[in-house]
Amino acid sequence: MRVLKIKWQRFVSDGQTCPRCSSTDKEIEKAISILKQVLAPLEIEVTIEKSELSVTEFSKNPLESNKIWIGDKPLEEWINATVGQSPCCEVCSPHECRTVEVEGKIYETITADLIVKAGIHAALQLLNTEQNKPCCDNKDNKTSCLGKCTEH
Repeated sequence: MRVLKIKWQRFVSDGQTCPRCSSTDKEIEKAISILKQVLAPLEIEVTIEKSELSVTEFSKNPLESNKIWIGDKPLEEWINATVGQSPCCEVCSPHECRTVEVEGKIYETITADLIVKAGIHAALQLLNTEQNKPCCDNKDNKTSCLGKCTEH
């Protein structure tokens, strides 16, 4: 079974996070549920890894908070988005937090539909990568490839 790994990181201070990260957490849960249903027939397992940024890590680079990777790429690369920033709340202050802009619309909360869209793109790439593997791993057993296998 193939695995589509989703990783999300956010800033947490004294057990608290900002409203946009809290909202994104709920959206990720919705997106994971949808992706699992959609990708299961394709034998793709969806996993989620959530991590927390420390105060020091967040202070060095606030735009690393509320960042989502799907497979080996940030979400914004899958959906042709750009990353921006805007003021957030007292938890994040004085830093500005990550935003994502897609087709002229700015998102402070990363919505389930954006995550699903990126996940589908990543799953398609995963399937294409699988299809483009050599059809036979054993040079001596070319008959399993129905004559399509070439020397590798």
